[in-house]
Amino acid sequence: MQYLLIAASFILLLTAVAHSILGEIMIFRKLSNGRIVPSMSAPPLKERNIRILWASWHLTSIFGLVFALAVFKVGVGAPLSVHELICSIAIACFAGGMLVLLGTKGRHPGWISLSLASALIWYAYKAAI
Repeated sequence: MQYLLIAASFILLLTAVAHSILGEIMIFRKLSNGRIVPSMSAPPLKERNIRILWASWHLTSIFGLVFALAVFKVGVGAPLSVHELICSIAIACFAGGMLVLLGTKGRHPGWISLSLASALIWYAYKAAI
């Protein structure tokens, strides 16, 4: 067991959770107008700018959670298989793509690239087995 990696994984986990929660409370709640996705502008930013900032904000948390899981698994001495790593990355990309799709009403192309990357990762892995 590697306690430094386990500690690092908990720091990553706490950072990801705190990042999303504190961002919602301190930044996006004031712009949300009672909705999940912020819909108010904050000059000089337009509503569409706020929406992609919101999606990008939470996208970093999703990726942080995947990193935390991988580091924890290695830290406790469990082998991190290529399958688990590739599936985790594909799921994180897909979740991120859906977040950007929802957050921007499909107007930011990031959802397409993240979803496409997810699909390519998934199919490449499946073809290799």
